[in-house]
Amino acid sequence: MSADRIALKGLRARGRHGVLAAERELGQEFVVDATLFLDTAPAAAGDDLAKTVDYGELAQDLVEVVEGEPVELIETLAQRLADVCLARKLVEAVEVSVHKPAAPIPLPFGDVVVTIERSRP
Repeated sequence: MSADRIALKGLRARGRHGVLAAERELGQEFVVDATLFLDTAPAAAGDDLAKTVDYGELAQDLVEVVEGEPVELIETLAQRLADVCLARKLVEAVEVSVHKPAAPIPLPFGDVVVTIERSRP
């Protein structure tokens, strides 16, 4: 796996994910961090966007997933987001974190985060 990384952190979008009916009705903000592992040397050598990942386009695609079809588990949401990242042919592996800062927990807490790592077979 390449040591080069592109990280997109703190991407915010509103989704309707969760087990509780209220979460699906009202929705809430989710925060996504995605770190892509790929070889950036060809892009740097030629100063060529076509030889790397356009993180603006990636951000749009990730937001579409968060705003799209609801799922019960943020583990499922994280997997869908990882799949979007790995759909870019240059990406060798990805680490995705999904933050659910307004999770329905009746105690004081700072954040709930699920982080997954996925790579090409």
